Amino acid sequence: MTGLLDTNVALYLLGGRLAKPMPVGNYARSVITEMELLAWPSLSTEEEKKVRDFVAQLTVYELTPSIRNRAVQLRKAERLKLPDAIVCATALEFGMVLWTNDETLMKVPGLVCRSVALTA
Repeated sequence: MTGLLDTNVALYLLGGRLAKPMPVGNYARSVITEMELLAWPSLSTEEEKKVRDFVAQLTVYELTPSIRNRAVQLRKAERLKLPDAIVCATALEFGMVLWTNDETLMKVPGLVCRSVALTA
């Protein structure tokens, strides 16, 4: 697995905002990322289809008991928002690089992160 996509990177990909393509590989997502993408209040029917097609191409990691426990620990120790703690816990649980532009997540101990460059 090449890495786990955080919601912000998924949005940049969907919006065509990357300055250069992501490295070729297999990417995954937390179930939380899918939920965040689909819960966008102003999402049109066309945009929802685009999101659903996009997330269908990614391996999904559901919430396991181990991920839930790790997310609770991260939320308490690092004061993360719960969705962020779940995404980080998922990456840590499976030893994956987290692709994110969220500087708070980049500071989580033990988490390996990569960011993406955006177009101007």
